[in-house]
Amino acid sequence: MNVSAPSADSLRAALAAVLDGLPPRQAAQAVDRLIANYRGTTPTDAPVLRDRSDVAAYAAYRMPATFEAVRSALGALADAAPDWAPRTHTDLGGGTGAASWAVAEIWEGAARTTVLDWAEPALKLGAELARGVFDAEWRRERIGTALKLADDTDLVTVSYVLNELTEADRATLVAEAARVGRAVVIVEPGTPDGYERIIAARTLLVEAGFSVAAPCPHSGACPIVPGTDWCHFAARVSRSSLHRKVKGGSLPYEDEKFAYVAATRFPVTPAPARITRRPQIRKGQVLLDLCGPDGLGRETVTKRHGPLYKQARDAEWGDAWPPEDRD
Repeated sequence: MNVSAPSADSLRAALAAVLDGLPPRQAAQAVDRLIANYRGTTPTDAPVLRDRSDVAAYAAYRMPATFEAVRSALGALADAAPDWAPRTHTDLGGGTGAASWAVAEIWEGAARTTVLDWAEPALKLGAELARGVFDAEWRRERIGTALKLADDTDLVTVSYVLNELTEADRATLVAEAARVGRAVVIVEPGTPDGYERIIAARTLLVEAGFSVAAPCPHSGACPIVPGTDWCHFAARVSRSSLHRKVKGGSLPYEDEKFAYVAATRFPVTPAPARITRRPQIRKGQVLLDLCGPDGLGRETVTKRHGPLYKQARDAEWGDAWPPEDRD
């Protein structure tokens, strides 16, 4: 039985409890090594997270940001399919379970979750963090070409995993997710390379018969000319004192840049358009960069637009536009 609701606050509390006593210097050194590994080339069958110290450092360093990014992507899916909720959820390469925390929050723990990852220490810590918050099965599996998933999974999440795989393994993994899932959500870093991986995955999902629910307002080709720009968004992450110690930062927050695609085999209602950059607020007007059914464009909202002007001033990067509750 759940004793606390999954949320950013309960995740931070769980991290603080599990990581209590871990020397900050040791954690920082592990973080530095993990960053160096992630920037290099890691074989599919060689886990980056080797032991509990690695996993603890990773959890403190990355889980809050991964949670916020995936929660944003899942929130966009929920907006596009407000009457749908997953009964079963598979978290591919889920590690310590940040995406599973996000799923449990968005759909209030309704989904029966299975977390698959190659790194057994990550699975053990993930189960420890989630204990008393949401139920999940934590299972060791190699995330690659040999992976076979159980049929009829309502939701498959793949967050910050594709970068660790070869190109062939990426395509196989997305195809397997598409084979079994009714909805698939893939999140990658908000870099040009991350965007390219998302676009490749999006293409495979559409070819498999999926409809894009978010962030795109359509399932057609992305209007961005390759090499000129990339589609990404940002999630605000509140830093705990533990987070600041491990990351060596002083600000109480950071912005996690991410790219994503959410696609389904069932009907959805995508956003009419999506705000693709931070709104520019100027005297008496707001400039919104949008991606819509007809491609990229800019809309200027002024005081003459009445209530819509206030909504534009309150709008954020990544929001649907126009708002559903507009007058």
